[in-house]
Amino acid sequence: MDRATFACSTAFFRDYSSSSQGAFCLPGGHVDFIEKVESFTYSDFFRDYLIPNHPCIFSAKFTEDWGSRRSWVTWDGKPNFDYLLQKFGEAVVPVANCDVKEYNSNPKEQLPFKEYIKYWKEYIKNGYRSSRGCLYLKDWHLSRAFPEQDVYTTPVYFSSDWLNEYWDAIAVDDYRFVYMGPKGSWTPFHADVFRSYSWSANICGRKKWLLYPAGQEEYLKDRHGNLPFDVTAPGLQDRSVYPRYNQSQPPVEIVQEAGEIVFIPSGWHHQVYNLEDTISINHNWVNGCNVAIMWCFLQDELAAVQREINEWKDPMDDWHLQCQLIMKSCTGIDYKEFYNFLKVIAENRISVLENGLDDEASAKNTPKAAISTLGMLHAVFDLKRTVKVLTSLSANEDFKKLDLTSLSPPPEALLHHLKAAIDTALL
Repeated sequence: MDRATFACSTAFFRDYSSSSQGAFCLPGGHVDFIEKVESFTYSDFFRDYLIPNHPCIFSAKFTEDWGSRRSWVTWDGKPNFDYLLQKFGEAVVPVANCDVKEYNSNPKEQLPFKEYIKYWKEYIKNGYRSSRGCLYLKDWHLSRAFPEQDVYTTPVYFSSDWLNEYWDAIAVDDYRFVYMGPKGSWTPFHADVFRSYSWSANICGRKKWLLYPAGQEEYLKDRHGNLPFDVTAPGLQDRSVYPRYNQSQPPVEIVQEAGEIVFIPSGWHHQVYNLEDTISINHNWVNGCNVAIMWCFLQDELAAVQREINEWKDPMDDWHLQCQLIMKSCTGIDYKEFYNFLKVIAENRISVLENGLDDEASAKNTPKAAISTLGMLHAVFDLKRTVKVLTSLSANEDFKKLDLTSLSPPPEALLHHLKAAIDTALL
């Protein structure tokens, strides 16, 4: 991060709240196309897309050196089933049935990868029809299962990735996925986990995206407050069921070609279709630009849980703890883990600022190496954003009702350390 971008980001987050950041709309629904790798810097992306929370498309030039673009694709741009079977045939993968609605998503099952590829080939042969329905391989943690494979390299623009930095540190999960599906497979209307950013790169095939800027989803809710499963369904025209639908803006529509990367802003709801047999790589990620949006999302989720079980507040001694447990079962995180998330992110940056990296550590693909690559000012920016959110968390009444004695260091001590590290770095 250069000094001009640091100054720009400091001014932006001083003047705007997290709610207003998420609500920016695009003039005329235009989405920028980034053509040249050599003339587009990290600071360009940070300033023009991350901070204002705007989508963009990266050309296929940004992925042309990936191993998957060379090996996973046939000469005519189709999935290379033979190669994929050779490398991953014995894996077990999550597969959704796009033809079945279960609550507000598609039901999933675990299948051997070789069985899924057999199905896919037969599905194509039968004119994209099957008695089993349209099956879509989704949310496969391929990089975690096959770390030795040369699949892709995360572009530098997406390298400030707090979600995967934290979950890698605790060795529990990650938010790096592979998707593979036939023409006609799709993902219902949704926003990404924790209202994170996402990036999605097509290894082969084409996708159509329908994007709604943050806040627009409110107009798409039915009279009970539920979001639609399919935002293109004719039923949305029924004002007795969807009373505010006519106030919504048309979606921002993107057709993503093979090799291209789409950047999806934080909190933008979307629906996605595979226009051809398609393979894509997707990451969800949070950083200093949208961590406050994540924190707002968690507060909203807890409030929803509290409303749902409010009648049990008086008879239940540990009602506040039970609310946290339910929230974690629904979202994947509670307030105490969110504190630990902020702590890991902060301590990694303090370590780099105070100790630097030796040559051996710098050469490795580690979070601290990525922090060092992005520069001291980026680490300071991250710490400043962490201080802002941690201060709000520490003052939160629901957080203060929890048993915080297990948190080490205590929130006050961590805040003091963060502020001292920022002051020292800016001397």
